[in-house]
Formats: sequence, structure tokens, C-alpha cells
Amino acid sequence: MKRLLIIGFMLLPFMVTFGQQRQRPAQPEGPQQYPARMTPQMTEFFEPAVPVITPAAQVGMAPSDAIILFDGSDVNKEWEDSRGNPTKWVVQDGALVCVKGSGVVQTKRKFNDFQLHIEWKSPENVIGDGQGRGNSGVYLQGLYEVQVLDSYNNTTYKQGQAGALYKQYAPLVNASRKPGEWQSYDIIYTAPRFGKDTTTYFTPPRVTVLHNGVLIQNNVSLRGPTLYIGIPEYSVKPHGAMPLVLQDHGNPVAYRNIWIREL
Repeated sequence: MKRLLIIGFMLLPFMVTFGQQRQRPAQPEGPQQYPARMTPQMTEFFEPAVPVITPAAQVGMAPSDAIILFDGSDVNKEWEDSRGNPTKWVVQDGALVCVKGSGVVQTKRKFNDFQLHIEWKSPENVIGDGQGRGNSGVYLQGLYEVQVLDSYNNTTYKQGQAGALYKQYAPLVNASRKPGEWQSYDIIYTAPRFGKDTTTYFTPPRVTVLHNGVLIQNNVSLRGPTLYIGIPEYSVKPHGAMPLVLQDHGNPVAYRNIWIREL
């Protein structure tokens, strides 16, 4: 009897360990992932739904969500001069034509981020050269100029030719058509955001430009408002939404099919 008790005490630790092993829950096979293993559905979202618009039947025409700024008829519906009066620019054959000395035209509406389509034409009768030939400009928020110029076989400084972000960035290529032929700009613009000190950009304005369907400015960051003399600075008076402005540089440049999408 004493011998059996001794054997029982000797086997007790093994019996306890065996019991514990049997009570331990089964471990899943394979490596564990924390957090839980991803499924395809975890990254598939349905709400809010993407807005549906109707694209134009032809490339360059306005989609259903665009604001029509000029359709070849009444210019004073969407545009005014710098003082808020009716513009002296004239409508000829469905185009808005700059009248020398009449000053700029600007939109009555104000914009922040946008997609802009605008078509323009320099005079077929070539007069002058360099910056004096078919010169105008599209001012984004009235401050940042995309140069309009007859740059077909016309030598000038590269930051001042057609499609330049004037005095800041030359276009990647010269995609100009001949004088008297219609040309197009498609512009994607992201307005600046301002820091708490209210004198510098938190993020500067950014611009992408396609000239006649060719990428010529690739999401570039502007250094500041357009200047004729000097280097633009990031220090600038803060602004919100601003109008689109077309420049009077003394040449009868024509515009048509102007539309914009707010982003």
C-alpha cells in the first residue's frame, strides 16, 4: 500500500500537466493577423454616391454641371468692367473681342478652385512682334496670369510666351496654332490657402494648363501674384473667392466658348 501511494505522488505532476494540456483551447492554424484579416468589402464604399453629370457630346463643350460664362451672345450677363459697369468689349461673330483702351473684363461671379475652358484667337493680320503681337491674358482669381500671345514663329522671353504662367513658368512646349486660328486652354486651378499669420500662403496656388489639348503646365506651384517687374513673393494679402479676369493689352484678341466648373 505504501508503495502505491509513493508511485501515485510521483505520477501526480504528470497527471496535472496532462489535464491542463487537455483543457487548453485549440489554437488556430497558421500565422495570426492583428487586427483581423482584411476582406475586399472593407474597402468598398457606396455612400455618399458619386454625383452623375452629363458630359458634352463634343470635346471642349460644356458638361451639364458647368457654368456658362460666354456662349457667343450677351457678354454683360456674366461679365463687367473693373468698376462693375457694362464692358466696352464687343461681340463679333459669336466671339468676345477686346477693344483697345477699354480695360479688363471680369466675371461677376467669384471663384476658388475650378476647371476652366476658354478658347481664344489672335488676329490673322499679324502686326508687331514679341510681346506686341496678339497679347492678352487670363488672370486666375484676378491675380495669377496665364499668358495669351501669338507665339507662332514669334520670338520672346520664354516666361512670356503663350501658355506661360507669366514671369514664373515657361510652358513645357510651344503648342501654338497659326494666327487667326482658334486655340484652347483647359486650366485646373487650386486656390491658395493662408496661414494663421495671414501674410503667407499655407499652401500656394497650383495650376495645370493644357494648350490645344497638350499639357504645358503640370500642377505647378506659384510663387505669388503676377508681377511685370520683380520676383513674386509668397507674402501676399489673403484673399478668398475672386473673379476671372481677361486682360486688355491693346490687341484685338477674341474669346469664345468660356465655361467653368467649380471644384
